[in-house]
Amino acid sequence: MQTRPLGNTGIEVSRLCLGTMTFGEQNSEAEAHEQLDRAVAFGINFIDTAEMYPVPPRAETQGRTEAYIGTWLKARASRDDVIIATKAAGPGLDHIRGGPRLTREHLHQAIDDSLARLQTDYVDLYQLHWPDRRTNFFGRLGYVHDDEEDATPLEETLAALKELVDAGKVRAIGLSNETPWGVMRCLKLADAQGLPRIASVQNPYNLLNRSFEVGLAEIAHRERVGLLAYSPLGFGVLSGKYLEGARPANARLTLFERFQRYTSPHAEEATRAYVTIAREHGLDPAQMALAFVNTRPFLTSNIIGATTMEQLESNLESEFLKLDDEVLEAIEAVHARLSNPCP
Repeated sequence: MQTRPLGNTGIEVSRLCLGTMTFGEQNSEAEAHEQLDRAVAFGINFIDTAEMYPVPPRAETQGRTEAYIGTWLKARASRDDVIIATKAAGPGLDHIRGGPRLTREHLHQAIDDSLARLQTDYVDLYQLHWPDRRTNFFGRLGYVHDDEEDATPLEETLAALKELVDAGKVRAIGLSNETPWGVMRCLKLADAQGLPRIASVQNPYNLLNRSFEVGLAEIAHRERVGLLAYSPLGFGVLSGKYLEGARPANARLTLFERFQRYTSPHAEEATRAYVTIAREHGLDPAQMALAFVNTRPFLTSNIIGATTMEQLESNLESEFLKLDDEVLEAIEAVHARLSNPCP
């Protein structure tokens, strides 16, 4: 398993990261522990979660994913062998802290609650799950500015994160679902005010959504704020299992209608093209999609997720798949014709 540096923190993380948002909804506690055991045995040292997980977010299950990881950590006594990343929710989910914000008060409560569920004294990477301001994320297009928005100042948020770092509860901080302006603003404030420096940005990145390349890739290189790529399979769409309207039993898009980001006609056309490339070259479409993400020079870690052990094993094998020039050229030809159908 290759490792890569997490920004300038001195922390080395595996190129594949285990995503856990199905733990507590589609996966039981025993299944979660089985996945964690297998991932670590394979060489993964990086585990990503969030206070709002599992998804879809519901009051009845909120925090269950962290709790499952916590019981695994307690049973395995392996805390120092793994890098644990979690996230604090931004505005919009009223069942979390009565409506979460990224204020000092909320962040102190959020980290303490997460640490209790995880049964640990610290997290290695603490991320802001989405901005506490009106901007474009989760596929929103067409930025509309609002001078009257009630946003928590980034200065307050970063100052609160510094308190968590100084208290030993957090080793490094990161952003998620963030824009180029947001990343650069946080870096500027850190340099000017002696606040913690952003180590990573967790944004979507896959064959159907390469928008990270437009503005954030340069930042990732020049500022050493690498990508933690989530949804590398586009909710499983890039496996090809949903083509021609198929809805396999117990699959995410079958169970939850809310996940529509990667199901437009343009997305299906592009998916069909990528799946065809894989099959023409004797490759598994999902492994090809993951291997493509693994090739990106701005990548810190590729967050894989699975609901079955068979899926997990297939995803893990992408670590060993090297795409040849012919495959990469074919992928780029599709991208030039059908660029970012699912931003």
